[in-house]
Amino acid sequence: MSCYTREQIEEVMNAKGYKYFTGGDYDVNIIGVRNSETKNRVTNAFDDCMTLSYKIEGEWQFHCFPCTTDPGTHWVENVMNDKGVAILKPGQYRGSHKLRLHRGKYLALGQKEPVKVYRDNNRDGKYDLLEENIDEGLFGINIHRATGRAGGKSTRVDKWSAGCQVIADNDDWHEFLDICQIAREEWGNSFSYTLLESSDIVG
Repeated sequence: MSCYTREQIEEVMNAKGYKYFTGGDYDVNIIGVRNSETKNRVTNAFDDCMTLSYKIEGEWQFHCFPCTTDPGTHWVENVMNDKGVAILKPGQYRGSHKLRLHRGKYLALGQKEPVKVYRDNNRDGKYDLLEENIDEGLFGINIHRATGRAGGKSTRVDKWSAGCQVIADNDDWHEFLDICQIAREEWGNSFSYTLLESSDIVG
């Protein structure tokens, strides 16, 4: 999936009335972009984008990393929740995450405020994004990495996501995490996360 420009991301954020942070150094915008071209098929691939945009000394910085914003095949077929697998609903979640250990193992962005997810329980190979199946709460929708192998990159989602937002490449992950740690020192341990659809973005 091709990535985007910072300007494209900011334009969509403004059009939707979402907050796009433009303050001092490392006032970071963490914005995922779900690949609309898959038409809600369970691809089990890292075919979405995780973007970071922020300023250093007045100059914009922008990163775009391959990720998944959808659960992998394993958890679609082996649901952990009676209501169904969780698929994060696009939107802006202000102050939704903080740096803490993911499953007690390594530093990541853990969910700390409620988010909205669709629940899909029919295991038909498609994500059913139905308004009547929206669930809101604390579900551990974290932002973390896939492989922990230095220099490694995961190509299949499988068990890496049961609804989390997961960066595929270990090097990308460490770059992402380093930026978040600097941002925490500057702005405190509270991060907003926004999920867009690629169909929102005009080429």
